[in-house]
Amino acid sequence: QVQLVESGGGSVQSGGSLRLSCAASGDNYYNYNWFAMAWFRQAPGKQREGVAVIDRDGNTKFADFVKGRFTISQDNAEHTLYLQMNRLQAEDTAMYYCAARRGSAGSLWQIITGYYGMDYWGKGTLVTISS
Repeated sequence: QVQLVESGGGSVQSGGSLRLSCAASGDNYYNYNWFAMAWFRQAPGKQREGVAVIDRDGNTKFADFVKGRFTISQDNAEHTLYLQMNRLQAEDTAMYYCAARRGSAGSLWQIITGYYGMDYWGKGTLVTISS
């Protein structure tokens, strides 16, 4: 019933910027009161990795490879998650996925490292960086 739909992907040159969005819908029971939402990515031939996570209180955690370049934010009223990506590099090329975890507590580190599975996943939006 719950759906997460990513948008904003595309092809940009190195050094450019993109803003990804994730629109949530269909959560008529929990009313989107989730513990956290996060962005993951998976490059061709590589395993999925956590990019950034934000909990319901606005606490955030970022993977080392995006610190200082990416920011994560959310609009609770619109049930939308964002990922602002700046100074993009070729290594950022990947399919980017939005995900959400239910519950009242948890660990941001466990989420970003993939230790715990997420409850809801989007289908992804492709980001391609050219040199």
